[in-house]
Amino acid sequence: MRVERVVIAGAGLAGLRTAEELRSSGFQGSITMVGAELHPPYDRPPLTKKFMTGELDDTTLAADPEALGLDLRLGEAATGLGEAVLHTDRGEHAFDALVVATGASPVGLPGNGRQRFLRTLDDARELRSALRPGTRLGVVGGGWIGGELATAAARRGCQVTVVEAAPAPVAGALGVQVGAWMAPWYAESGVDLLLGQPVESVEPGGLALPGGGWLAADQIVTAIGVRPQVGWLAGSGVTLADGIAVDERLRTSVPGVFAVGDCAAFISRRYHARLRVEHWDCALHAPEVVAANILGGDKTYDPVPYFWSEQFGRMVQYAGHHTGADRLIWRGDPAGREWTACWLSGTGPGDGAGPGDGAGTGDAERLVALLAVGRPRDLVQGRRLIAAGLPVDPARLADPAIAVRDTAGGGG
Repeated sequence: MRVERVVIAGAGLAGLRTAEELRSSGFQGSITMVGAELHPPYDRPPLTKKFMTGELDDTTLAADPEALGLDLRLGEAATGLGEAVLHTDRGEHAFDALVVATGASPVGLPGNGRQRFLRTLDDARELRSALRPGTRLGVVGGGWIGGELATAAARRGCQVTVVEAAPAPVAGALGVQVGAWMAPWYAESGVDLLLGQPVESVEPGGLALPGGGWLAADQIVTAIGVRPQVGWLAGSGVTLADGIAVDERLRTSVPGVFAVGDCAAFISRRYHARLRVEHWDCALHAPEVVAANILGGDKTYDPVPYFWSEQFGRMVQYAGHHTGADRLIWRGDPAGREWTACWLSGTGPGDGAGPGDGAGTGDAERLVALLAVGRPRDLVQGRRLIAAGLPVDPARLADPAIAVRDTAGGGG
């Protein structure tokens, strides 16, 4: 079927990159993009970093809708999917191919108090104006967003308390063993961190804690995670599984419908799992695959996921996927300012079913993920080793004086 009309639901980075990739690939047909927000596409990562500290005031992406031949419909939300037609709160748009890039929305807590979120540009603007010197800020959630916000708010002179139900910061993303080494960073920056502390509800003036506990706060931000924004697809025939279930080519269960970005859960042969990656790098690069396949290509998407964060004066970078890894190796002292945590698997990503075939099986250990704190070279080289699926020498990998790239070739 010849594709002449493409509709993109979602006007964020993933949606915009899809339009750009379609045009750069020579697509001459119509592209309609609908976005629930009133703002043109913008970058989200700076919202908790330089935007929040006031060093940056505009994160709008450098794109010209007119030059792209893009019919951009802002303030228009997707509401349903019919047969080759997208329904919105303002009408409907027929398509030959639909790309769903509606992202995710934050999870809230019970209670009658005002809880802020930090997901949109409007959220960030309102919160930034509320964070004045001396403001008592309560942040629920010690994950990536909570840590970045605490970093920025402390710099603005706020009295910050982060409340985390897990026994360590970013435990959900990295595990307790690694996350525990980040806990001291909070105190170093004058931020109070309450670990193993659930929250019962958000109330006027503060947080209600179990057993009658109370944390007073002038402003409260809930940062306990997000859910894919896919409820509007219920009953459409699109299979949902922690987001939109797509195959290696980012195709949904409905012909002609693709999904990309935070809402897409794709099959990774590299990691033998279905992954949903809520990071900027995915939104940047996955559209290359979507655009190619809309235009008749046969391109697959199986990245080494990548993420970076700025936490309390440290650059933190993560690559890979460590779920199911067999062991953890440290490069450097995690009590210091520069170190890397490396996760190894005895069978290796792709062993017998994808990248890395022929590199050896048995007891060969492969790098499947790493977290680099202040060691960007480790991150770059490690990500390449993960992509190649090469076995590594664990003893050499544990030596921070040896370049990560020079640890390849180990194993049994």
